[in-house]
Amino acid sequence: MFPLPPAISALLIANLAGFALQWLVGPDNWQGFALWPLATPEDVDMGFAPWQLVTYSFLHATPLHLAVNMFGLATFGTPLARVGGTRRVLTLYGTAVLTAAGTQLLVPPLFDAPLAPTLGASGGVFGLLLAYAILFPRSTVLLIIPPIPMPAWLFATLYAVIELLLGVTQTQAGVAHFAHLGGALGGALVLWRWRRK
Repeated sequence: MFPLPPAISALLIANLAGFALQWLVGPDNWQGFALWPLATPEDVDMGFAPWQLVTYSFLHATPLHLAVNMFGLATFGTPLARVGGTRRVLTLYGTAVLTAAGTQLLVPPLFDAPLAPTLGASGGVFGLLLAYAILFPRSTVLLIIPPIPMPAWLFATLYAVIELLLGVTQTQAGVAHFAHLGGALGGALVLWRWRRK
């Protein structure tokens, strides 16, 4: 994994800087950069703004949230950057962040999900994960808990099915399952476009 490609290093630094600023300025000053639903309750001062389609991805709820996302970014982004280069991996990641945001804005209201802001790089990471699983399908991914090795294509497929089930049933509150699926969709769209070219 080391040394990290420039694109992955830049994204890691940007996310770490976003997290540091987030906690330096305090919650009252960064809430406007999280991704708020298109319709928010009347008792909430914040609401949707266009810049949130990007800024939400540099904010994280906890140090563990940040660490898990950065681990995924380095794990799946590094081989993609080495194969595709800086411009391509940044395009893939950026597209996944945007499609994750769009999916999170449009899909949860269809299931009457509670209105809450979204934050985290997970959508971008899921785009990288899907691209990794397509380009390196037989590469082994080792789960942390439980420690089970499996091929990348199976890991990505199972993860997507679980995310869909959790999103539809709303069993795991506080996690943007549809944003994760939207990020994977963004990764798939970018790969499809590249393969057509």
